[in-house]
Amino acid sequence: MPETAAILNADAGVRMTAVVCLGEALIDRLEPWGNQPGQDCLGGAPANVACALSRLGTPAALISRLGDDPAGEALVRCCAGRGVELGGLQRDPIRPTRIVLVTRDAQGDRCFGGFSGDRGEGFADQALEAGALPTDLLARSRWLLIGSIPLASPASAAALQRAVALQQAHGGQVVLDVNWRPSFWPVDADAARERLGPLLRQVQLLKLAAEEATWLFGSTDPQQVAQGLPQHPGVVITEGGQGVRWWLTGSSGRRPAPVVPVIDTTGAGDAFLAGLLHGLLQGAPVEQAMAFACACGSIVCTGAGAIEPQPDAADVQRFLTDGTLPAMIPAPHA
Repeated sequence: MPETAAILNADAGVRMTAVVCLGEALIDRLEPWGNQPGQDCLGGAPANVACALSRLGTPAALISRLGDDPAGEALVRCCAGRGVELGGLQRDPIRPTRIVLVTRDAQGDRCFGGFSGDRGEGFADQALEAGALPTDLLARSRWLLIGSIPLASPASAAALQRAVALQQAHGGQVVLDVNWRPSFWPVDADAARERLGPLLRQVQLLKLAAEEATWLFGSTDPQQVAQGLPQHPGVVITEGGQGVRWWLTGSSGRRPAPVVPVIDTTGAGDAFLAGLLHGLLQGAPVEQAMAFACACGSIVCTGAGAIEPQPDAADVQRFLTDGTLPAMIPAPHA
């Protein structure tokens, strides 16, 4: 299968940055929930994955665009503090860093309720410049991680497409986390699906939530999804608290999610994906990498926000060994 060598070849050669994450970095403004107070938490799926990878010990970089504002500064400090390479970061003197309004249901699952801070020019992440992409960074990365949100705006869509072309021109691989968020899109779901089509046919690893797989492919069978694409990528389908299913390296599997006390599910899928990439880049067997990834996702659910609760590798191993959860501290305000 085409994905076998692409995913499990752990020989990085001269490539020094394992994963480059491209896309939005933003603020999740969490409304009060249960006995948890409302707070601003640092986030954005690509930023979450980059921070989670660095926390686990896998070198990661972030390509994004932030406003020249306190929220942008907070995100820079956070990512730099985690050891994320920021040579691809752009700053916008006009548009602000995006603030996402987040509510949570009785189970802690988040709902996105719109944005705050737009002064009429949109948000900084929508204006990511293709011409300012760090070609040297993409030339030496093993994986480029992308989501669908940059496709919602013309400038960031052009930057994403150029990054994919550069990554593949230098022999790197692309992983797409669909991360469908209707509130980010100015078009309806059918138009968004049409925009996603060409990108789906370019990636080597595809991660979707079960509802995204149904929306895009009419199936939650990972093998069926893979065989519906010409390059037959590896496919991972997450099912929230039910666990994960996959078709990877020519075989299928399924794993339940560990049961933990849930505070906030924001960033759980990002931590899962970081754990999976970390495990595969370490050369772990797929089953072992999936167990590690599921543990990463579950641990994040036990704290508020997407970044602060992310575990290091030792935390994950303790949890897998005896179920011990790391102590959580409140997420910092942006």
